Amino acid sequence: MPRTARAIRGGWCYHVMNRGNNRATVFATQNDYLEFLGLMVEAQSRHALDLLAVCLMPNHFHLVARPAGDLGLSEWLHWLLTTHVRRHHGRRQSSGRVWQGRFKAFPIEQDGHLLTVIRYVERNALRAGIVGRAEKWPWGSLAWRCGRYPGLALADSPVELPSGWIEYVNAPQTSEELDAVRRCATREQPFGSDGWAVDATQALGLTAIRAGRGRPRRSRPTP
Repeated sequence: MPRTARAIRGGWCYHVMNRGNNRATVFATQNDYLEFLGLMVEAQSRHALDLLAVCLMPNHFHLVARPAGDLGLSEWLHWLLTTHVRRHHGRRQSSGRVWQGRFKAFPIEQDGHLLTVIRYVERNALRAGIVGRAEKWPWGSLAWRCGRYPGLALADSPVELPSGWIEYVNAPQTSEELDAVRRCATREQPFGSDGWAVDATQALGLTAIRAGRGRPRRSRPTP
């Protein structure tokens, strides 16, 4: 399948993901996580971008972000990842790729679809079986919302999180929700209502939406 052209619009919300090269572990120790979080804080001071949700996993990360300008997301991630690679190799006296390369991102409609993606991100460690409760994972924004662990300052979501959010995140997501988010992550296509997705595709100059009717093509799931 051809790769969708990158198109970012300031003020829009995006799910962002990147993996370690060849799915290798990037964050092996607490210090690895802390260093990356520190770089994220510094990146925010350099480029205007709101973080709405975060989950750092051993070999990948998920973000939900809203850049202020059209270049904000790409510039923020470029600084973050290139600086991280330089420090990673400097500390280990190593070389080579750390990340798989080009990050993946897809725009999200700012309604209930945004809450679906934030929930998807914040329950990632629970879904992977690393913790028994999503807020127990110290490297995710749900824990920070609880004040359980220090983390990044999160921006208010443009769609208010409902009461009982912590329990809602811990409840299983439906297979339909998971499939829809993963399909958009793989194809980098807009996630929202049918009409909004068509409008977003046209506004961003993306390839026509290929999500289909019937059974989706089998692909390796995105955690």
